[in-house]
Amino acid sequence: MIDWLRRVPLEPELELAGRTVPIVLRRLHHAKRLTLRLAPDGSEVRITLPEWAESREAIAFAHARSEWLESQLSRLPQRAAPVPGGEVRYRGTALRLAWEPRAPRRPLIEGEALRLGGPEAGLEGRLRRWLEAEALRLSEADMHDYCTAAGLDPVPVGLTRAQRRWGSCSDKARIRINWRLVQAPDFVRRSVVAHEVAHLVHFDHSAAFHALLGRIYEADIDAADRWLKEHGRGLYAAFG
Repeated sequence: MIDWLRRVPLEPELELAGRTVPIVLRRLHHAKRLTLRLAPDGSEVRITLPEWAESREAIAFAHARSEWLESQLSRLPQRAAPVPGGEVRYRGTALRLAWEPRAPRRPLIEGEALRLGGPEAGLEGRLRRWLEAEALRLSEADMHDYCTAAGLDPVPVGLTRAQRRWGSCSDKARIRINWRLVQAPDFVRRSVVAHEVAHLVHFDHSAAFHALLGRIYEADIDAADRWLKEHGRGLYAAFG
């Protein structure tokens, strides 16, 4: 670490491309080094650090990498609200948005198109509500699959609009899944649900946790993680 960065007090936030972005620290007992990344929507800078590391050094590290963080911010997909004739992503497929004012308001998939009607002014809201309902339906089915595989009773599933996490299991009695995953391929969404179901048994990332996850998840967990790392930020583009 550069000596002057250790001495000069720094704010837990950064100015990136004219925006003030907070720096969020997360301590993990098994972490061996600092890791730095930008939130999928660019809303915060996240640092994971060992329990023994000093917060001021972690914040200084972020300030020292501000140019790199700005380059990451510039690569984020631009906000692009859904419009008639445009595309909506659903389960890894791009559907053409076929809007007709007199068509039923409830979206209906017809081949490679998603057809819906109603006032154009409320189009984005209706699409989002439909996608959230689909996300809940699919995630509940996933949860039943993985709870059965793990020998567990089903638990309630909730949706989250979090900007920070794809899934969570805070009390071993409920799991929450980011609704935006309905836009991703099925194997990606299912990997997140399987991950949270495994946390119902092992509330950590121990070898036992990974062994259970590998047993109940049917696909390549590394491939799913890579997909989210490479494409996850794009899931925030259409609906923020």
